[in-house]
Amino acid sequence: MAGMRLEMHTVHFSFNILESNMNHIAARTAFILLSSVLVTSQAQADFKDEMLKQLGNLNSGSNASAPATETATPSSTALSGLSQNDMSKGLKEALSKGVKNAISQLGKNNGFLNDASVKIPMPGSLAKVESLMRTLHQDKLADQFVATMNHAAEKAVPEAASVFSDAIKSMTLEDAEGILKGPDDAATQYFRKKSEATLTERFRPIVSSATAQAGVTASYKKMMNKAGSMAQFLGSANDLDGYVTSKTLDGLFSKIAVEEKAIRTNPVARTTDLLKKVFGSLGK
Repeated sequence: MAGMRLEMHTVHFSFNILESNMNHIAARTAFILLSSVLVTSQAQADFKDEMLKQLGNLNSGSNASAPATETATPSSTALSGLSQNDMSKGLKEALSKGVKNAISQLGKNNGFLNDASVKIPMPGSLAKVESLMRTLHQDKLADQFVATMNHAAEKAVPEAASVFSDAIKSMTLEDAEGILKGPDDAATQYFRKKSEATLTERFRPIVSSATAQAGVTASYKKMMNKAGSMAQFLGSANDLDGYVTSKTLDGLFSKIAVEEKAIRTNPVARTTDLLKKVFGSLGK
């Protein structure tokens, strides 16, 4: 009981601080949630309290897409020396190679976590929470949260292999020619258009299972369930599994784009005679 009274005292003290920085409605919402999700573990209680303190002071923030860049595209003349069979087989071989490399890079232990280009950070609306946690020397909890999201992503990525295989098999000659004539990420765009919905369906259950098994993210998800409609103040952070799934897809497609560009522009990346023949013709 003494511990609970101390926790409630902390909550009320924190609420007084929050009320000076947040509007009245948001502050009341934060207080209600802070009071309703206290747990016996002090570490988890601290984590949840600091999360909920931010309810009235969060920015919903969206992930801005990078502006498209202009790239030169090969002419029909450059492709005229290729048979349709070579063009189709060469492209499919290149795509298979790129997908395999991307999946092997990301679908391994710490594949996301140790790669700054794809590492999944705290949701934008929880950035202030993370900063506050670290200020309060709760780095371990913050690191666990981030690590769990990234480990969930690496577990999901291997599911993409069969999905991409189907997309490659269903590619028509018209698709192949359009991709070869397109920009450096034309194949990546094709993959995203053809397979993103299916990948989302495949990835999300794996992500959900992984985040439900780890203590800190499991507690966070339980907190969100208890918060009900008030969780909307957390923006994208309200749906943690959806956020991680989306970021997993972004990371995977970004790696595929890197692999695709390398095959198109770097002769060293063309490791077979067919790849050399097909992609070597693009620069002519």
